[in-house]
Amino acid sequence: MPPAASNELLEKELDMSGRAAATAVQTCLELSLENLSQKTANHGEVETCVMTELALKEIMSSGGAEDDIPQAERKTVTDFCYLLDKSKQLFNGLRDLPQYGQKQWQSYFGRTFDVYTKLWKFQQQHRLRTSETSYLNEAFSFYSAIRQRSYYSQVNKEDRPELVVKKLRYYARFIVVCLLLNKMDVVKDLVKELSDEIEDYTHRFNTEDQVEWNLVLQEVAAFIEADPVMVLNDDNTIVITSNRLSETGAPLLEQGMIVGQLALADALIIGNCNNQVKFSELTIDMFRMLQALEREPMNLASQMNKPGMQESTEKPARRENPHKYLLYKPTFSQLYTFLAASFKELPANSVLLIYLSATGVFPSGRSDSEGPYDFGGVLTNSNRDIINGDAIHKRNQSYKEMHCLHPGDLYPFTRKPLFIIVDSSNSVAYKNFTNLFGQPLVCLLSPTAYPKALQDQSQRGSLFTLFLNNPLMAFLFVSGLSSMRRGLWEKCQDYLRKINRDIAQLLTHSRSIDQSFLQFFGDEFLRLLLTRFIFCSATMRMHKIFRQETRNYPESYPQLPRDETVENPHLQKHILELASILDVRNVFLENTLDDY
Repeated sequence: MPPAASNELLEKELDMSGRAAATAVQTCLELSLENLSQKTANHGEVETCVMTELALKEIMSSGGAEDDIPQAERKTVTDFCYLLDKSKQLFNGLRDLPQYGQKQWQSYFGRTFDVYTKLWKFQQQHRLRTSETSYLNEAFSFYSAIRQRSYYSQVNKEDRPELVVKKLRYYARFIVVCLLLNKMDVVKDLVKELSDEIEDYTHRFNTEDQVEWNLVLQEVAAFIEADPVMVLNDDNTIVITSNRLSETGAPLLEQGMIVGQLALADALIIGNCNNQVKFSELTIDMFRMLQALEREPMNLASQMNKPGMQESTEKPARRENPHKYLLYKPTFSQLYTFLAASFKELPANSVLLIYLSATGVFPSGRSDSEGPYDFGGVLTNSNRDIINGDAIHKRNQSYKEMHCLHPGDLYPFTRKPLFIIVDSSNSVAYKNFTNLFGQPLVCLLSPTAYPKALQDQSQRGSLFTLFLNNPLMAFLFVSGLSSMRRGLWEKCQDYLRKINRDIAQLLTHSRSIDQSFLQFFGDEFLRLLLTRFIFCSATMRMHKIFRQETRNYPESYPQLPRDETVENPHLQKHILELASILDVRNVFLENTLDDY
């Protein structure tokens, strides 16, 4: 992918409200300067900063009173507002200038671009990240307006390849927004339009980036096709399913359940798997996990139109999402820097989640001791150690891998509640934790190997992460089903919600479970991840092809009481009933406990 497209493409919905708004203004301004469309100057400013101002309002209101906001954060917002207001004044001034002559324009354009450059750089340094999925709808509305009003319609008539590249980048950014909103029908239309634009671009200009732009198309196509199971309407059209947390998603806490009051505040989502489907700097595993940590976007306008809402003067209830960092192939130092910053800013009574989807690093030999640095871990990016295109993972076999994230590297951060998910071929290295500080600590660990029949599917994402994101789709996949009708899908989803409720009861009623699990169980996101993990583990333990070796099973730290959770007869009965609904009971063992 072209460097600019690759680096700027994926800034997530958390950033769309601020960065995309300024990007949008700059885009409109550039189009105006190039005389591509007079209406851009007329409509652009109205749409520009709506999303930015919404984001600022949320930032300023998120801490309650203004005095609760840290001084550094207040200064960041103040400085941003100054640049934003200045840019608005200059942008409005552009429209008041006469439409003739040249000299009077030049100085004003120069000042305007200077301010927008400062605004752009400021946002690069200070991400106004809200992680509020509602702003994705705002970004979608803006990009849709550009498309509907044909702001780029005249670009192809200009003999300037750099303008065409801007148009291609716009398509790439719009596709990201649509992917994050699961608007796959729009994605397909955009991909078709982008394909035509790329073909025209390469036909008209002798470009060197044709291969990179074709790679963009291939990545999007692979991303769309990554789901292993299709849900179909009666007319065989594909149903797009959302995997964000809905109001009925997480099992409700029963009255009298004693659980902790911790809340998930920050999440580091790290992807460093080779050859996995990705788009820009977002692997399919990262994409699935970030959706598992978000609520369904709420349309505030429609919410306010509900009966009884019109006369209310109260603000709509805030729908919190954890703040997320998406790190694609970070170096160890980059990962540690983000981890330290997140740890430092973690509010009281909050949880930090670390999701690691990465290649496993195994110990080179038997060590006399068995400490937290003797079991290997997962690989971080070693891009500085490249010779002839091959990474040098070990300079000396007598030393440990310098690019490995060991369990011991995470020890300092266990001073605060820590929830870790490791999806790797050496995930079991993170069983070797010691809870030094007595804070809640849980590690959910993927299988380290899968049955041979499933190994070829790894490029389309990990089965373990798929279970955490969309357990029914994962269940169908391991059952050998590649498609199903919508009615049956919804019936199974209802039954799966019943299973989750029962798993929640198993956890909270257990007398031998480690208290860390219960401390995290009060948070909806973590509760859903824990119940899905247990469902995944129970399914794999009952599945015939997974029973070949224990490496095929997920594990955890601390260990779950197996007889009360993943091997509970009541849960096993539920799984067999779900298999019966799907007519795939034959792939599961009936009397699993007798086989141990």
